[in-house]
Amino acid sequence: MSLEAFTSYLSIEKNYSHHTVNAYQKDILEFTSFCSSNYDTMMIDNVDYTLIRSWIVDLVDKGISNRTINRKIASLKGYYKFLQKIGQLSKSPLLKHKALKTQKKLEIPFSELEMEKVLMQIPFENDFEGIRDKLIIELLYATGMRRAELINLKVDDFNGTKTTLKVLGKRNKERIIPILPSLSELFTSYLWYRSSISLNENQPFLFLTKTGYKIYETLVYRVINKYFSMVSPKIKKSPHILRHTFATHLLNKGADLNAVKELLGHSSLASTQVYTHNNIAELKKVHLTAHPRNKE
Repeated sequence: MSLEAFTSYLSIEKNYSHHTVNAYQKDILEFTSFCSSNYDTMMIDNVDYTLIRSWIVDLVDKGISNRTINRKIASLKGYYKFLQKIGQLSKSPLLKHKALKTQKKLEIPFSELEMEKVLMQIPFENDFEGIRDKLIIELLYATGMRRAELINLKVDDFNGTKTTLKVLGKRNKERIIPILPSLSELFTSYLWYRSSISLNENQPFLFLTKTGYKIYETLVYRVINKYFSMVSPKIKKSPHILRHTFATHLLNKGADLNAVKELLGHSSLASTQVYTHNNIAELKKVHLTAHPRNKE
């Protein structure tokens, strides 16, 4: 009953996505199964840290990455925090737990030259799919929006007069993003092609497949991978790398960190600060080149 109440809390009060709630539930049920198999108990509402530690050791022995283990423990920590909130638990057994060390994921953004090659040199087909693909790339780079946010954009979200776009982010948090004036013509062209394809139903969504249905995650990934494979040797070519590129390029050009935070739709500045390492690298380069004390 506690787990059911917890998942309802995540869905209704925290407004987490169905995917996120399922992930929390899966992690907690996995721990419950471990307790049942190894300690002959399914009552995880009141266990001590020693038992949880044995689960962590078991996961490590199975070759589970530290990053994944940390996520599983975070799910468990969230569950115990909820039990405290409703008065079912006085103290979390994970109170003094420290996350396992993980290697930082190295995500290399596209260079400005690679972006220029894709947007200025690649000949996109002058048809529905060609114009749609180019607009997808342009929007991801010009706004830094998430792939899910792009997929869920609706025609009415675009304001051509104000050149803004209304984006619905995580936990249904809405934000308004300015659109570069240069994109208006591309938007107009795409909307014309969009209206000419045979729709199977009255679709409110902005981006559609050639058969008139809402686009999906794999399609967006394929679009990015297809065009960037023509100009970039980088191993990882994904929508998230374009989001990373957007933030990095803005910061390298001197954009305010708080402004970038708002554009990205981050809830805290700490989430945005992960992009500053490239900005620091650029500053070091300028410093070494320009400073009179550097004679080497």
